[in-house]
This record gives sequence, C-alpha cells and structure tokens, in this order.
Amino acid sequence: MNSPLHSVEEYALTDDETLARAVQKGDTEAFGELVTRYEKKLSRYGTKFLSNKEDITDLVQDVFLKAYQNMKSFDASLKFSPWLYRIAHNEFVTALRKRSRRPVMYVDFDTFLSHPVYDDPSEREREQKEMRVIVEKGMGDLPPKYREVLILFYLEELSYLEIVDVLHVPVATVGIRLKRAREKLKSIYEKNPTYHGTLS
Repeated sequence: MNSPLHSVEEYALTDDETLARAVQKGDTEAFGELVTRYEKKLSRYGTKFLSNKEDITDLVQDVFLKAYQNMKSFDASLKFSPWLYRIAHNEFVTALRKRSRRPVMYVDFDTFLSHPVYDDPSEREREQKEMRVIVEKGMGDLPPKYREVLILFYLEELSYLEIVDVLHVPVATVGIRLKRAREKLKSIYEKNPTYHGTLS
C-alpha cells in the first residue's frame, strides 16, 4: 500500500490512533512504531505480575502479535493505549494465575506513590510515608483484582476511564477496588506487629 506517512520523523510525530488506522490499512511500519513506543512500557507492566524476565519478554511479544492480528477490531475513534493494555492485562493475568506460586516482584514504591491521593500536601506526605511500608509488606497478600487495579492506577498512571477499558468493569467498580485495596493494605499492616516501628 502507499503509506500516508513517508519518513521516520512523520511516524514518530504521529499519534497512536492515526498509526493504528494506518496499520488497519496494511502499514506494517506504523505498527513497528507502536511496538517501539510500547515495548518498554509493557515490559515494565509485566514485571508487576511476573518475576521471570524471559516470560515477560515472550508475553510482550504475544501481546503485540495479538494486537496486530486484532487491529481491525480496534475503534480508532478511541484511545489506543487502553485497548493495548487490555490485551496485555489479559496475557499477564493469565500467566500470573498459572504461576501463582512464584514470588511477587518488588514494587517501585516511589512510582507507586507518585500519584497523589490527597490534595493536602502534609496529609499526602504522611499517607505516602505510611503506604511505603504497607505496600512493601502487603502487596503480595492482596487478591489479584486489587493488585491489578493498583498497578494500573499508580504504576501505569491510567485514568479511571482507561482502567474501565482495560478491566471491562464499571467506573464505580474501579473506585471501589482502589479504596478497598488501600484499606486491605492498611489492615495487613495493622494486623502484623512485625510491621510496626518501621515508620520513623
């Protein structure tokens, strides 16, 4: 086909949705640009579910293969990233369930806590300080449905509506799961005396 894009610079400056439309018309170079944009992001996302780097690499390739095969089903009037993350989410969660006995990966708490929970800076600072300990100790004890929504919201910085697209749940459910996930983390902290005394 004759691509509407004619140079590397044009591909790099084109938004995801336009690239997706080009892929739907048979432009494989446009898909290559999407892979370049999202490969590291999806690999990082995978590390929050799985500990084996080789597994993550293989799964990310599977995600892109499925995305390419199903690109015709993508509605280019919508944002591309939630659609891609939904495919990735399904792959990683399926793999996580198969490997449920493997240890949970360490979480980057600075990234996790970079998404403000409170408008009051002093209150947010206090909450973040407490959450560092709670998350470090309790993330692995959370059910997958709570762990995944925390990952998408705090680590991948998706909005509520984007998480809705990924998880296929109502927006109210996203809010409820986030609230309950934080509550469960705090409960884990409060019930385990070995966590106490670690906050300075």
